[in-house]
Amino acid sequence: MIKKAHEAYNSRDFKTAFELYTQLAQNGDADAMTSLGFMYQNAQACQKDEAKALEFYERAAELKQPYALFNLAILYMNGLNGVAHDQFKAHELFMEAAIREVPPAMYEVALMLERGLGCLQNYSEAAFWYEEGAKRGHPESFNNLGVLYKEGHGVAMDEARCFICFSKAAEGGLAEGLYNLGQLYDQGFGCKQDHDKALDLCRKAAYKGHAKAKEIIKGLQEEGKIVF
Repeated sequence: MIKKAHEAYNSRDFKTAFELYTQLAQNGDADAMTSLGFMYQNAQACQKDEAKALEFYERAAELKQPYALFNLAILYMNGLNGVAHDQFKAHELFMEAAIREVPPAMYEVALMLERGLGCLQNYSEAAFWYEEGAKRGHPESFNNLGVLYKEGHGVAMDEARCFICFSKAAEGGLAEGLYNLGQLYDQGFGCKQDHDKALDLCRKAAYKGHAKAKEIIKGLQEEGKIVF
C-alpha cells in the first residue's frame, strides 16, 4: 500500500495519498508517518498543522526513518513548528540521517562541522561528509568540497580535485558551482586560463541569481566591456 500511496502523491493526487498514508501510519508505518508529517507541514490535502507534522516526524524518527530524522533536524536547526532552536540537537539528528544514507543530511553535517555549529569545528570530518554527499551526486557537497580543496582546509590543497568538484557542482546547475568554476578559469587554477569561459560561467551564475556574479556582470556592462 505504501507504493500506491507514493504513486498517488507523485501524481499529485494528494487526497488519495493523504488517506493511504493515514491508514498506514495508524499501523505503524514509519515511511507513511514521515510523508504524513510533510503533508501536514505543507498543507497538502489538509489544513496546515505544525503540531501534527512535528508529532509524525517524531514518531517516525523514533523508528529511525532517515528522512524523518532529516526533517526533524531542519526544524531544530531553524526553530520551526514550535520547536526550540537547538543546533546541538539538529547536528545529532542530521548525523543520524547521514549515517542512514540521506545525501542532504551528509551536506548539513559537513557544513556544521566546517563552521562549528552544534559541534566542535573539524575540517577533516567536514571534508569526509562532503565527499560522502558528493559520491551520491549532491551538487552542494561537490561545491563545498571544492572550496576545501582550494583552501587546503581539512585536506591537502589540490587544484585538480578542486576543479573536478566545482565542475560537478556546475554540471548540477548550482549557481555557486558555476561561479566558482568561472573563478578557476579566470585565475587558471587547476585548468588552462580562459577568460571567455570564465565570463560565460559567470553570466550563467548571474542568470541563476548569484549575487556576486550579477555584480560582476553589471559592472562589466557599465564599463562597456560587454553588451549583455
